[in-house]
Amino acid sequence: MHVVHPPELSDAAGDDDELPEVLRTYQTWKGSNVFFLGGRFIFGPDVGSVVLSVFLIVVPVAVFCAFVARKLIDDFSHHLGVLILVVVIVWTFYVIILLLMTSGRDPGIIPRNSHPPQPETTDRGIEVESGLTLTPQLRLPRVKEVMVNGMTVKVKYCDTCMLYRPPRCSHCSICDNCVERFDHHCPWVGQCIGRRNYRFFFMFVSSATLLCIYVFSFCWVYAIRIMHSENTSIWRALIKTPASIVLIIYTFLSVWFVGGLTIFHLYLISTNQTTYENFRYRYDRIENPYNRGIFGNFKEVFWTSIPPSKNNFRALVHREPKPLTRITGGSSVNSNIEKIPSDVEIGSVKPIWKNIARDDGSNDGGPQRSSLGRSGSWDLQSEVASITGIGFSDRVNRGGSSGSLEVPIK
Repeated sequence: MHVVHPPELSDAAGDDDELPEVLRTYQTWKGSNVFFLGGRFIFGPDVGSVVLSVFLIVVPVAVFCAFVARKLIDDFSHHLGVLILVVVIVWTFYVIILLLMTSGRDPGIIPRNSHPPQPETTDRGIEVESGLTLTPQLRLPRVKEVMVNGMTVKVKYCDTCMLYRPPRCSHCSICDNCVERFDHHCPWVGQCIGRRNYRFFFMFVSSATLLCIYVFSFCWVYAIRIMHSENTSIWRALIKTPASIVLIIYTFLSVWFVGGLTIFHLYLISTNQTTYENFRYRYDRIENPYNRGIFGNFKEVFWTSIPPSKNNFRALVHREPKPLTRITGGSSVNSNIEKIPSDVEIGSVKPIWKNIARDDGSNDGGPQRSSLGRSGSWDLQSEVASITGIGFSDRVNRGGSSGSLEVPIK
């Protein structure tokens, strides 16, 4: 039996070296998005749901055109019957275009930083028994406060994107991106709903609602005309057109979904909230710093220009080298920041406490672990050291103790 062996490490390294040094931005994208036509269209990782949504729109309309609208062409004078068929076809194309404009564009993704922002330092250094004062601990605050319309708003640090999220921004755990004015991730359109596509999303769900009402209404019109022409009951007339029965049930159920979304988002727009904010902050109980009044809120969504994308997905960029492991004083230090497990959707990340071993003489020379830092901060020594050039000292062994101390020094 012929067995294919995995490539040697040297071969793998050689293949990696042969990769092109200059690529398009979408080819080096770190999120979970899917790109089409050379980065001209960006979708979420669940792009297949867009095909399902198109299917759920087109198939019922095709059935309506074949078994209902076509039968009504001769029942109305002055070519009004033809107009029924034309309107439903044109409106369906309009709904599909809105769906693609919602799912195939940048929702407002904020570009990631390649390194964390410059950290702050503590007011005092770290003292050891020898009297040597070492470099102060480097740390980043978990939360910062900014002013929005005279009110204090807290913005959180994103460990994945290595940036402080602007107000109303959140990290989508599905697309793995920070999105401006994040509303929610819609599985039916396969994309995040944010600042740059919220308008099209609302137009999509409201237009789909009108399409359902249109099909629902003319199915009843067709059944009533059968009832009058054959002088029978409405139920017997419906039995003669089973396609109308299926469409009436389908559109009745669908209008509760898309119609409910339309009403809910009308409320959100009138109060200038996002779906995320409505479920998390409950602005009906506290004052909303973004509320500009009903007219101002609708103007912000529908009558303001959509800002350009912060990402040029077709721009030429250099391929990033693989992260290297720096060896200092016999110890390995990875240049990448340690991944902190977090709920990126709501930004609730618990601080990580770094401990050091030090001999205080209280345990027969054994090391005692004391935590450094304060609540709401975390240790980024290894990453920041690689940026600022701060090195790591060799291990310091005291009194034959097995504990070791690794701290940055000048």
